[in-house]
Amino acid sequence: MPNEAVLAPPAAAAAPRKGRRPASRSFWRNVLRRILRDPVTLACAVILLAIVLAAAFAPAIAPHDPYRTSMLRRLLAPGENPSYPLGTDELGRDLLSRLIYGGRLSLFMGFAPVVLATLVGSLFGILAGYAGGRVNMLIMRAIDVFYAFPSVLLAVAISGVLGAGIGNTIFSLTLVLVPPIARVAESVTTQVRTQDYIEAARATGASGWRIVTGHVVSNVTGPILSYASTLISVSIVLASGLSFLGLGIKPPEPEWGLMLNTLRQSIYVAPVNAVLPGVAIFATSMCFNLMSDGIRAAMDVKQ
Repeated sequence: MPNEAVLAPPAAAAAPRKGRRPASRSFWRNVLRRILRDPVTLACAVILLAIVLAAAFAPAIAPHDPYRTSMLRRLLAPGENPSYPLGTDELGRDLLSRLIYGGRLSLFMGFAPVVLATLVGSLFGILAGYAGGRVNMLIMRAIDVFYAFPSVLLAVAISGVLGAGIGNTIFSLTLVLVPPIARVAESVTTQVRTQDYIEAARATGASGWRIVTGHVVSNVTGPILSYASTLISVSIVLASGLSFLGLGIKPPEPEWGLMLNTLRQSIYVAPVNAVLPGVAIFATSMCFNLMSDGIRAAMDVKQ
């Protein structure tokens, strides 16, 4: 959205500034109204809110210690014992408690790499898009190198070299997610820097830093964040996949991908128990995808 304060004559510069805040409030009010009219987005938001709250208050909600084992109650079926409504795993640990606690690590592994990748990718993308020329070519060609490898294989390769662990997993996922965010940031920045209000800012003698921080960043943040929100589900699935392969979270930490790995040998004995972590991964990632699509549609000014 063009900055009207730059386009206005000096004498009338104060008037658009007074009108910007109500216009911004009107935009977000319309976005909220569209979201409230979308039942799918609302349903996904409610499910995600329940998952986040359950993970945040896991010590108060979980009925049992997620680390406590008992060989006497191994692989109890869901509903077989009222004290263990979702059954137990291969070591007799309560599955409901481990699923609740597992949401903490799974959600953290979904958000942390996306946040870090958004910061790094946006920095490189905005720099490449605004500078153009050789700077753009140098940065984007370096970014294109990562596109030579599928994201899953790249994450597996990096985690295999660094080893398992939370820090190494976050680093590998961040490195995988930086290229797509940087490309989106470069694309929208290239479009913004050719707008009339950017040329008007240059004509007034504004420095490149002032133009980028005052005009470019404010206009490219929305598309970048909208795209980054769709990568949360990708990050959750990739992190779970690394844990399933033994390259992510280390046992005995409760994490949905790691739970799938440890329960896979029991799939013929207790199939329902074995698929519960997969259901949690699928439901969470699907809700993130649907909700991000709904928010992006609500923010579309063309509608």
